[in-house]
Order: sequence, then structure tokens, then C-alpha cells
Amino acid sequence: MKELRTEIEINAPAAKVWAILTDLGQYAAWNPFMPEAVGEVKEGERLRVRIAPPGGKAMTFTPTVTLVEPERAFRWLGRLLLPGIFDGEHIYEITPLSEGSIRFVQRENFRGILVPLFWKSLDTQTRQGFEAMNAALKQRAEGGRET
Repeated sequence: MKELRTEIEINAPAAKVWAILTDLGQYAAWNPFMPEAVGEVKEGERLRVRIAPPGGKAMTFTPTVTLVEPERAFRWLGRLLLPGIFDGEHIYEITPLSEGSIRFVQRENFRGILVPLFWKSLDTQTRQGFEAMNAALKQRAEGGRET
């Protein structure tokens, strides 16, 4: 297994960050890494997500939501073809730091026989995409815009 992990502190309450993060229909307005996301943030639901890593090829996939803990965590599991080929568990975590600020962690656990072949681009282009999304989430949450 390989893990890709990024984090950022956001000066906004957990409820506001959660509202932005789970309003998938608005991703095109602010999210440079995932400019399209469709579906319901509900365990067992299937999403349609398009990622556009910097310098990489855009890709659309249909992960299944595996965990929803309001204002705390949101996870999904995506697969390439069959289990064990290339699986990615995408995880968003919100940890309160004070009344008006949080730590946002975006990470992904990769498993499968193809992971070693793609690890270099995951650790560069995908990491850059995570960081760009984190910065955009911070800007949106701290900028006072309502979702």
C-alpha cells in the first residue's frame, strides 16, 4: 500500500468547510483538481468524479462512498477494472483546532498490482492536485463566500 497525504489549516469553522466540501455540484466553481463531481454524499452511493492533475491527463471515475461523518470525514473507494488491480481510497478529514479553525487532511491509500507503475506520477502530479484543491478550499472557506 502507498499513501499520499496532504494537509492545510483553514481559518473557518468545520461546518462551513464541510458544506463546501460536500456540495459536489459547486466543485467546478472552485476546485482545480476535481472540476466535476456528481452524486450524493451518502454511504453506499456511487459518485462520478473527474480529476485533472496538473500536467497530467484528466480522468473520470465512479467511486462508491464508504464513510460519511458530518463535519469530520468523507471517504470513497474507486477501482480500476477489478479489485486488486488499482484501488484508491480517497479520504477527507476535518479536525477542529479551535472554535473557528480546522485542519483539513486529504489523503488517498492506493493498493493493487499497478500502484508501483503509477507511483511516481501519483507522488508528483496527484500530490500537486491535492495541494491545489486544499489551497482553493481554504480560499473559498476563508473568503466569506457562502456555498
